[in-house]
Amino acid sequence: KLPRVLVVDDNEVNRRVACGYLRKLGFSSDIAEDGMQALDAVKRNNYGLVFMDCQMPVMDGYEATQAIRQFLAGRRLPIIAVTANAMEGDREKCLNAGMDDYIAKPLRKEKVREVVSRWVPTAQIASG
Repeated sequence: KLPRVLVVDDNEVNRRVACGYLRKLGFSSDIAEDGMQALDAVKRNNYGLVFMDCQMPVMDGYEATQAIRQFLAGRRLPIIAVTANAMEGDREKCLNAGMDDYIAKPLRKEKVREVVSRWVPTAQIASG
């Protein structure tokens, strides 16, 4: 059984696109609209993967990632940065904040599959 994915983004269209691609790959997902909601969701549920937008109101993805890491106290949860800022140094900023991987917007199905397959055993992922 594939792990649940938490999709965190303040933009409804971006959430729908991400959830749609993940569904085609066989994943079920929950959504959060900001970092505070993401932290609350992680406290209440057991996720196998998080897609974390970096720029959000209330609590951004960098702060949320650090809060999640503190809460999990060493338990591993892959957090994938999702950002429109595909500038030099952004990947490093995401990794330094505690994120495990990085994907640029706009999301593309092939890139979602590629990133997810690095963190979830590929034999389980649907071909969708």
